[in-house]
Amino acid sequence: MAEEKRTAIRRMLSLIQIVWSVSVITTATAVGAYIGRENHALVGALALGFVGLVAGGFLSSPSLLLQVIA
Repeated sequence: MAEEKRTAIRRMLSLIQIVWSVSVITTATAVGAYIGRENHALVGALALGFVGLVAGGFLSSPSLLLQVIA
């Protein structure tokens, strides 16, 4: 019974991590694309959208960010 609770908790934590990662990456990409579109038209939207995608990837996993910095 205790193992089932641990498994359920781990599944829930995994789901929360997935939702967090997707939301952070999507938000960072959308903000980058919006800023790029407002300031530099379509090319800026594509470029800053990509920058937002990469930044969102780093922000969604702090341990990855720390590994890159260190």
